[in-house]
Parts: sequence; C-alpha cells; structure tokens
Amino acid sequence: MRILLIAACTLAFSACQRLEEVGKAPDFTPVETGNEFFAMTSAPMPQNAQATSGATEASLWSGGRGSLLGDRRAAARGDILTVVIEIDDKAEISNSTGRSRSGSDSMGIPAMLGIPQRLDQRLPDGASMADAYETNSQSSYKGNGSVARKEKLTLRVAATILDRLPNGVLRIQGSQEVRVNFEVRELVVTGFVRPEDVSRQNEVTYDKIAGARIAYGGRGQITDVQQPRIGQQVADVLLPF
Repeated sequence: MRILLIAACTLAFSACQRLEEVGKAPDFTPVETGNEFFAMTSAPMPQNAQATSGATEASLWSGGRGSLLGDRRAAARGDILTVVIEIDDKAEISNSTGRSRSGSDSMGIPAMLGIPQRLDQRLPDGASMADAYETNSQSSYKGNGSVARKEKLTLRVAATILDRLPNGVLRIQGSQEVRVNFEVRELVVTGFVRPEDVSRQNEVTYDKIAGARIAYGGRGQITDVQQPRIGQQVADVLLPF
C-alpha cells in the first residue's frame, strides 16, 4: 500500500506540472545559467606583457586583434567562433549466412558364428541383427541481414570557448534555441578544438572537433505527443510479455 501511495503521489505531482503547461509555449533555457555566459563574464587568465619597441609603436600596422591585419580568430576563454555542421553519412551493410549438415549411420551383424541367427529368433517380428540399427540426421540454417541508413544535417551555431587546456586545445560549447509556435528546437554542440583548425573566417567544421557531442532535438507540444505516457513506459519496462 505504501508503494502504491508513493506511486500515486508521484503521478499526481507530474500531472499537475503538465497541467500548468497547458496552453503555454515552452520557456527558453536561461542564458545566464550556462557555461558559455560564465566563460564570457569571468576574468580571463593573465597574459605576459610583450615589450614593444619604438619602431613598432610608430608603425601604421600592428599585429593586434583590433588592427586591420590582426588575427581575429577565437583563441581565449570567452571568445566566440562558428561551428559548421554538415553531416551527410550513408551506410549500407548486407550479409547472408547459410549452413547445412546431414549424416547417416547404420550397423548390422549378418553372420557371426551363428549368434545373429539365434538372436533373430528372440527378436520381435521383422527385426534382424543383419540391420541392427540405422540413423539419419539433417539440419539446415539460413540467415539474411541488411542495414541501410542515411543521415543528412546542415547547421551553423555559434560556440563559446569555455577553457584553454594546458596543451593549447580549446574546449568549446555552443547552444541554440528557436521557438516556432509551441515547439522549441534545441541544438547543443560541445567538444575540443585545436586553435590551428579554426579558419581565418573564425569557423571550424564538426569533423575537426574531438569528442564532439552534437544534440539536435526539441521540446513542446509536438514532441510531447510523440512520447508515450509515463504509465506506458513503466508498463513496457515491468511487463514480462
């Protein structure tokens, strides 16, 4: 009874939460609570000051990021770069397996010092030691399998450098949310990027991201309808048939 009461209270609580969302569009995830906001607002790591000569100070061109010819690629914590996701994968696998086996065995004693003839008199009608036993066996197996999958995804998302590891590799994370009517489309990208893989356009492709984690989904009325109810999910786990 106690377990049933706890289960009923849990279901009632979840139902009340769902009733509060009826007729409302799903809320966005607060930007201020993410790692990207923390990386952009926290103090950067101290950098060693570089000595500049008088000739460099008087030069019309400088290597600073704010100059015309400066390198504006993301390189420090809090900087923003663009992740280009162009996934066009296709996989086709097919295989077949076949196996067959047959065997037979027979043995008889037609003559052996007259012993089989005497034994034949004691055997049931139709039985003879000349054909003592005979066995036959046959088995066969055949299996076919195939996999055909095609995935295509083209997206661009801005990512923030969360940290610069001791070996110079950049840890990035990017998120994007777009709400259309009562459905929110979510895109999350995380991973590690080498600074030299960032192009002059301050872009990096997904195939150059180590440990890439790309999530593309949504939440809202359409997603809610596509998901089975909690009771059905519990029943699918507990029922043995």
